Amino acid sequence: MTYDIPTLLPLLLLLMASSAFAGVLAGLFGVGGGIVLVPVFFFVFSGLGFGGPQLMQVCLATSLASIIVTSIRSVHSHNKKGAVDWDVLKTWAPGIVIGAALGMLTAASLRSAVLAVIFGVLAGLVGLYMAFGRQHWRLGQAMPTGIARAMLSPLVGFMSVLMGIGGGSFGVPLMTLYNMPMHRAVATAAGFGLLIAVPSVIGFLLLGVEGAPPFTIGAVNLPAFLIAVSMTLITTPWGAKLAHALPAMTLRRIFAVFILIVAANMLRKALWG
Repeated sequence: MTYDIPTLLPLLLLLMASSAFAGVLAGLFGVGGGIVLVPVFFFVFSGLGFGGPQLMQVCLATSLASIIVTSIRSVHSHNKKGAVDWDVLKTWAPGIVIGAALGMLTAASLRSAVLAVIFGVLAGLVGLYMAFGRQHWRLGQAMPTGIARAMLSPLVGFMSVLMGIGGGSFGVPLMTLYNMPMHRAVATAAGFGLLIAVPSVIGFLLLGVEGAPPFTIGAVNLPAFLIAVSMTLITTPWGAKLAHALPAMTLRRIFAVFILIVAANMLRKALWG
């Protein structure tokens, strides 16, 4: 298969621009950028002619690999403002890591089309909650402990890996339902992303993928990873600064609209091509 400049250049520019945007979102919402990168990787690899039954595994794994770097940068930016809740991170870490490992094993066994539908459905549910949920809705006045934490923390890790995303898409709604202020939830969710990405990427690096794009180790595509990381390292701090400058409700609405658009597009691609 040959690739000429007119074909590769637009896809390269799209990947660079989308990665830069993903970095802004990582800092803005604590989502690790995966909510943007997974659909973009899927589009770019499909455009290059790679459409095998495990293409989504490559997209998920490459996104999660970039989230390792993005989350470290995002947590650092938020922590300078004193917004990260380290007690929540420490106590939720074991469950999130276990859930992420189980999510990787599940993702490795599913076909690309199934994972694309899962991505679209879960993203849509999160977007609907953020769009129509009410600020006064609460499941409790503080983050849960004991059995509730033991059940919820693996669930966050598991669902996030199935979508190739960081901790923000599930962590932010969950923490706000337990009375954590929006900005603090966004900052802490950036730490969730690291806990999700590290164990899952280790597993994906050991996964064999048939028909993967060139320069793919396990399920992680190195060129896409390097482009994503180089752009997100530049733009993630911009998002973190913007997050602390915007009102909480404005932040919530932007987050909801964006996720719903991404979810609808992924479902359209998965179901109708």
